[in-house]
Amino acid sequence: MKIKITADSTCDLSQELVEKYNIGISPLHVALGDNDFHDGVTIVPQDIYNYYNECKKLPKSGACSVVEYQEFFQKQLDEGYDAVVHFNLSSEMSASHNNAVSAAQNLQNVYVVDSRNLSTGTGLLVLHACDLANEGIAPQEIVDKVNARVDAVRASFIINTLEYLHKGGRCSSLVYYAANLMGLKPVIEVKSGKMGVGNKFIGKFDRCVKKYADLIKSKCTSPDKRRCFVTHTQMDDALVAEIIDKVKSWGYFDEVIETTAGCTITTHCGPNTIGILYINDGENIN
Repeated sequence: MKIKITADSTCDLSQELVEKYNIGISPLHVALGDNDFHDGVTIVPQDIYNYYNECKKLPKSGACSVVEYQEFFQKQLDEGYDAVVHFNLSSEMSASHNNAVSAAQNLQNVYVVDSRNLSTGTGLLVLHACDLANEGIAPQEIVDKVNARVDAVRASFIINTLEYLHKGGRCSSLVYYAANLMGLKPVIEVKSGKMGVGNKFIGKFDRCVKKYADLIKSKCTSPDKRRCFVTHTQMDDALVAEIIDKVKSWGYFDEVIETTAGCTITTHCGPNTIGILYINDGENIN
């Protein structure tokens, strides 16, 4: 059976990975003022930085419509695939999942998964589905196996400033100014499909990032050794390389994959954001 694995652009998989695993990508909408763009196609993170620096406003993201999803799924089927397994940004964060489910109801052999995550947290599940499809697993069984691992995804990012979260209305002025005053570098975690604040570090960003990496290491109790992502927005290349080397030195993962965060994480967190994302159920893979 020929199965196509697809995902929203919010999965933040690199073009190299998309091509390697033959993943179909459905771009979400990103609006800069009155101008509508397609995530990763007609707009990239640098455009968001430029827009924010010029007018101190953030873009607004928008889900694909039911019609857009239906056309996207139909295109995969028309290309000769027997089934489509699609992954969405968490339904707690976007209408994308509900729209994709509605579109799938008008078609046959289209399966939609709520990743309950974002960025390469979703990407980890997408690549797991690709592995299963390559093993010849049937689509419903792929969905069942992936859903069984959703809660085991560990996705977090440490951010240098709350400025973007504040401008986007996701952080109060009181918290924003207090964090700046104290020099806090918060960790944003995904739990139960939502973003929230986890640990907080104080001090220079590079030192806090290294402490964050040590924290993640302590939480890797039973990681899936196949892969881990180090995903980041615009930041110092040397610091990124140092964190990647640190994660590799743990000896936990067969692959430590660097990716650049797309428009969603950029809009939420801004530059100088980095995360270590993995699946923590390595002893229970089936």
